Amino acid sequence: MQPNLRPGEDFQHLLEQQVREMQQKAAALQDALGEASATVRSKDGSVTVTIAPNGALQSLELGHRACDLGPARLTAAIMQAVREGQRQAARAVSDSFTAIAGDGESAEVIRSFLPPVEDEPEDFAEPEAEAAPPPPPPVPPVSPVQQRPAPRRPRPASPADDDDEMRPW
Repeated sequence: MQPNLRPGEDFQHLLEQQVREMQQKAAALQDALGEASATVRSKDGSVTVTIAPNGALQSLELGHRACDLGPARLTAAIMQAVREGQRQAARAVSDSFTAIAGDGESAEVIRSFLPPVEDEPEDFAEPEAEAAPPPPPPVPPVSPVQQRPAPRRPRPASPADDDDEMRPW
């Protein structure tokens, strides 16, 4: 038995139900996206990064081995960890969206923006070979003929030197 509904009441009820469902999905999506960050640590533990759901770098921590890597390898390790973190965060956002909104056309649009998966990165655990300092310039040999010049004798004081009281140097 159907309840007695006035004209338009069933449509209003249907719209209200859809609005409630959309609000629940939006709240669930907001919660899921808020938790979609990624934390990545390099293989040797020298670099740890945390990436926000929007791909922004939230934190960067350098371990004890970071100083042993040298500038070029440390930079590469940081960039590799950031890229991997951004891929993981983007994947988490996509998976959250798909779980709540379904695997439809909109989910496919989201997946089209995922960063590509790169080949296995190099391992940055080996320290960078430091360039040896250049050798000191050769010292020319001192021959017996080359000697230091004789020290100068101080000049005798003149009466004009007395006027320098106001100018001590």
